[in-house]
Amino acid sequence: MSSTPPPTVEGTLGVVVIAYNDEVLVGDAIRSALDQGPVVAEVIAVNDASSDGTAKVLDELAALHPRVRVVHRTENSGGCGSPRNDGIQAATAPYVMFLDSDDILPEGAAEALVTAAERHRTPVAVGVCVRRELPGGREVRWQPKLYREPAVLETAADLAPLVHDTLCVNKVYARSFLLDHGIRFPDGRFIYEDFLFTARVLAPAPRVAVIPDTVYVWHVRRAAAQLSISLDREGVGNWQARIAAHRKAVETFREAGRTELAAACRTKFLEHDLRLYARELRLRDEAYQADWWVSTRDHLGAFEESEIAAAVAPARWAARFVLASKEPRDLLRLSRLAAEPARLLPPYARSEDVAVWSLDLPGVELDGVETLPLDELPVVVDAGLHTGGGGELRLTVRDLYGRLRAAGPRTVQVAFLPRGSEEPARTEQAELAEGEGGWTARVPVGLTALAGAGRRRGNRGTQLWDIRITVTCADGGSFSTALRLPDGSERRSVVPSSRYGVLLVQQYTTASGSLAVRLAPGARDGLRAVRARLRRLSRSS
Repeated sequence: MSSTPPPTVEGTLGVVVIAYNDEVLVGDAIRSALDQGPVVAEVIAVNDASSDGTAKVLDELAALHPRVRVVHRTENSGGCGSPRNDGIQAATAPYVMFLDSDDILPEGAAEALVTAAERHRTPVAVGVCVRRELPGGREVRWQPKLYREPAVLETAADLAPLVHDTLCVNKVYARSFLLDHGIRFPDGRFIYEDFLFTARVLAPAPRVAVIPDTVYVWHVRRAAAQLSISLDREGVGNWQARIAAHRKAVETFREAGRTELAAACRTKFLEHDLRLYARELRLRDEAYQADWWVSTRDHLGAFEESEIAAAVAPARWAARFVLASKEPRDLLRLSRLAAEPARLLPPYARSEDVAVWSLDLPGVELDGVETLPLDELPVVVDAGLHTGGGGELRLTVRDLYGRLRAAGPRTVQVAFLPRGSEEPARTEQAELAEGEGGWTARVPVGLTALAGAGRRRGNRGTQLWDIRITVTCADGGSFSTALRLPDGSERRSVVPSSRYGVLLVQQYTTASGSLAVRLAPGARDGLRAVRARLRRLSRSS
């Protein structure tokens, strides 16, 4: 650890909280900012002309807390940019950061960020954002590879990976830096305003301090009456707005002469944005699919081949496929390739001994499939759960252009993870046997024991289990992936249990195309699960 004493950061940060019709949650956001301690000199709450009780909540908080100041907009801006700009203008502290009304700052976040900026004399400091799924509480780190250890990014080349983090909220900014460079959010209804703001911040190539601390909690409420912009992807307009914001970001880098950042921005679009929407495309109606296809091909047509080639294999293959096909097609295959983990479904075609998407699209080469490391291959492993005899998982590892045959799969380890956990509750191992369709194994599950493991972890109701496998090969290589449940294999079973009387067991496919298991131990929980399912069916009809 450094022997340099930490800088004094008391009273150096202004937290800008924007709110629109969020009277229930905005108080928690502001209190989380006040709880940061003396580093926070002011909390500027900007009410974007709310029509509910938000204004009253903010005024009451300001009356109780001298550090809270409220800016009331007389007209709704239609977006997040204008109220944040108002907050920057109203702030007086040397640093500012942004907080949305339905999120919170974790303890110590503000001090950690400002201390890093002061210690390293950087106008920007960034840290970890976690997405917290509510009401369950599952947390996923946003762009974890960027924040594994402390660092100071000194050059434009150093900043290229940071282009992948377009969030504006997990960072502090020297207010003088923003004002000197005229950096503002786009005003009015500009969806994905943080894409453009982040580009404007990075374009001058500032020095940036990076810390591995969690500094922002992004609350994800999928059941909310009004979805956030990032979750409201039902209409194709959302995708088109994302493309428009991305184009503006690339233009910003190019106008600043940051060609390396413009290229990194385009590669990021392929690796994140394209895959995010492509995996959902097959679930949309035909009109959406047609409009999405036209917009995407038009956008990708402006990319340089070097920018496509720089993307990871699943992303660049998907981009080339969309460019090569004039009409939407192979949507299930595209969605599974775009998912996490990526899986390339058959057919496995070759043209002149080169791996290609299909024989009728020989120009879409799957470059790298012969040389990718084993753990980066989009391998398919089919599986199904058989409930007799306590439960058995029957799986088949499929070959991919001969790569697995050369490696020689030998054993498989199966990990059962409670939904939301990265730590397996149970693991089982089995030998793989080579057969005509690939390498097969039968792995005992022990459904009653699995339900017991879930209960010991505090889950007294219906349990959701994800399954991950690791295949080890004769050549010393290995890879991990999720399982695929073949179409038409979803089913429910009622299984006798010596401990619980009965188990209600369901194997199903997740949104990412992976096999998962739902367990309801005991007659009461089983009946509750059935009733909940019937209620969902009734509402949907």
